[in-house]
Amino acid sequence: MVRDKLHIFKKHDIYSPRLVIGLSGWMNSGDVSIGSVEWLIEKLGAIRTAAIAPDGFYLYNLPGTMETAEEFRPFTRIDDGIVTTYDEPENIFYYDKVNHLMLFLGKEPNVNWDEFAECIIAVCKDYSIREIFFVGSVAGLVPHTRQGKIVCSLSDIRYRDDFAEHRFKFTNYSGPASFMTHLLVRCAKHDIMMASLVLTVPAYIHGDNPKCMEAAILNLKNILGLKVKLSKLRNLSDEFEKKLNEVISEMPELAESIEKLEEDFDKELIDEEMGDLKDWLKEKGVRLD
Repeated sequence: MVRDKLHIFKKHDIYSPRLVIGLSGWMNSGDVSIGSVEWLIEKLGAIRTAAIAPDGFYLYNLPGTMETAEEFRPFTRIDDGIVTTYDEPENIFYYDKVNHLMLFLGKEPNVNWDEFAECIIAVCKDYSIREIFFVGSVAGLVPHTRQGKIVCSLSDIRYRDDFAEHRFKFTNYSGPASFMTHLLVRCAKHDIMMASLVLTVPAYIHGDNPKCMEAAILNLKNILGLKVKLSKLRNLSDEFEKKLNEVISEMPELAESIEKLEEDFDKELIDEEMGDLKDWLKEKGVRLD
């Protein structure tokens, strides 16, 4: 059944690459998850190698208003009575030979999570992939002038020390699960190391956020030792923040709220990550609050 869902475009001579996953869906605030992986695919010139067919993984109709239903239906275009576009969800694996990297770009499945996860694991077995990294994002109380924190979830406690070296905050959460949590559990059963790296992004910004994409990709670059230049993305990030600051300057109430966010963010950073320094400065008579 799983093999029926997999379409191999070309069997490349690959052995044990790392896999990076980006999905649209729940943990894709600011389009950071899919945006980061899309950017890497384009920048690295990664080539399509396999796909998971969408059949049986997505709901195309839900009871309710038209506004609710349209979130689930495929996009179509009809010109002069002829269907010219009918876009179903795509789930594509790409390969970059230089970085010995596979990238998976897709859409979080609505149903049949077990089978979708097994499709990913089947590709991992075919190519002896032993490490999976999901890059995601969630909206939170972080100002756009600061870099949001990365929260990390792992498939096995054995890998905790390795990721602690990167100073990630480990996830503490109780509530509805995402497909990525499901995949973490499945990977543990198959002895595949998986890390979910989720960046907190400003809740008051909607749409693509290149600054947060840059932060997510920079973390992947450091962890995986990727050979990729980020200068163009840095320029996009700077321009994005410049335009955003111009808009905010015309909205005094929002500017005041962001200033308060900055104060709270900086205080929390000092309290959580610079406790020893704060104690030392207090001994010297310097207060930070």
